[in-house]
Amino acid sequence: MSTAKGFASRAIHHAYQPQENEGALTPPLHLTSTFVFETAEAGGEMFAGEREGHIYSRISNPTLDLLERRIADLEGAEAGLALSSGMGAITSTLWTLVSPGDEIIVDETLYGCTFAYMRHGLTKFGVKISHVDMTDPENLRTVISDKTRVVYFETPANPNMRLVDIARISDIAHEAGATVVVDNTYATPYLTRPIDLGADIVLHSATKYLGGHGDVVAGLVVGSAEQISEIRLVGMKDMTGAVMAPFSALLILRGLKTLALRMDRHCASAQKVAEWLEAHPAVSKVFFPGLESFEQHELSRKQMAQPGGMIAFELDGGLEAGVDMMNALQMIQRAVSLGDAETLIQHPASMTHSTYTPEERAAHGISDGLVRLSVGLEDLDDILEDLAQALPGEAVAEAA
Repeated sequence: MSTAKGFASRAIHHAYQPQENEGALTPPLHLTSTFVFETAEAGGEMFAGEREGHIYSRISNPTLDLLERRIADLEGAEAGLALSSGMGAITSTLWTLVSPGDEIIVDETLYGCTFAYMRHGLTKFGVKISHVDMTDPENLRTVISDKTRVVYFETPANPNMRLVDIARISDIAHEAGATVVVDNTYATPYLTRPIDLGADIVLHSATKYLGGHGDVVAGLVVGSAEQISEIRLVGMKDMTGAVMAPFSALLILRGLKTLALRMDRHCASAQKVAEWLEAHPAVSKVFFPGLESFEQHELSRKQMAQPGGMIAFELDGGLEAGVDMMNALQMIQRAVSLGDAETLIQHPASMTHSTYTPEERAAHGISDGLVRLSVGLEDLDDILEDLAQALPGEAVAEAA
């Protein structure tokens, strides 16, 4: 076992010894669907949970096991579980935690597919979904009840960057006996560690920053060993079948090795881009935790090591101006997803959050004119120059 202590070192070395794998520096890829038992008795003991070992890759696999150990360590959790997508992680977790008649309380702003699953999926099976503005934790206290099984939120939230005070919300939820589930996709464990702040379960779309190269779709969940075992054997194995492929796990392991370096670059560039956008005459509002004008700036400094690489902003001309700007971009790519090396831009109301009705978007803080920008790893001057030529009006694009 590695003795590495720093985040970047653990992201590279944790839970892997080359000498235990014939000296291979890179972990081996285990492309097998099933595993051979030494004896019939050994197989029976594994199925009964009396002996450790791999049975079938829908349940566990050595390549996935390494990834699960590593992300659990980085998040400060006991155990981890790798799944086929971020939505696979969310659905496997929540199907495990709730039953008909239970309630999930969620923040007002959620990723579009998460919103659709909860409002248009879980509710069909008798689970009550209640939205509350968690930017004021006391709002949760007024609605939580003995039927509340889960308190769920994203921070920063997709797409409008609103933050939730993880520690305060966790305290209130735990008083009522509810499980706190946090989507940490935007921040990653490099910027925020919800478990340390009181959360019970942390989710990721590993497709984003953890993979980091736009070439894999994957999800991860961490929590206590007991919780993760139940999600593995109930939510994933029996209910969703959302099993990660071993090659996908290898790609995420590769991405984790450069996570600290990439996040430092994403965050530094996003800070400069946000400051530049805020000063541009065509931009009416910028939502970015690193700006002093951001309403929750102090909270971001309290629970985030850096403000992240995601920016949301609105133009004076509204949706039409946003569409014109996006269509004029030359280097920045029009695409959904985030956390890639490439800078990506998209329009939430018509793309990632189109599962909301117009009335729902208005109620949940997602305006039709909002634009979401994932700041990539290109040279900062090139990002600013592309934005400058695409936005109306005069502005000097310089990296301060």
